[in-house]
Amino acid sequence: MAITRYRGFSTINQYKKFRLTDLELIKRDLLNTFSIRKGEKLMNPNFGSIIWNVLFEPLTADVKALVVADIQRVVSYDPRLRVDNVLVDQFEYGLQIQIELTFLPDNLSDVLAIQFDRDSNSLAAT
Repeated sequence: MAITRYRGFSTINQYKKFRLTDLELIKRDLLNTFSIRKGEKLMNPNFGSIIWNVLFEPLTADVKALVVADIQRVVSYDPRLRVDNVLVDQFEYGLQIQIELTFLPDNLSDVLAIQFDRDSNSLAAT
């Protein structure tokens, strides 16, 4: 029997699940952080992601390196996670990120795919 370590809730997609536990909660927390632009949070200008600022830039090697470093920085704030690999690619309306994560302390691995859509100014986990 699995032990529930983390409990929380999300008002996003209420028709699916309001209460979240463990992996679902950790993923939702991470997505919430990525949805905030760096510098947007009051009293904490280093919180959030720079990805929103580079969506309209050409995806050069330098921009990719910035995005990967930002993803690693954002994930490092959460002691429940470790980044194993990051893939950054363009899609028609923005960037698609695949993050291979290990959830600690259980050492469970999963891939979180996030699309940052510049036209709708939104992100979606796929």
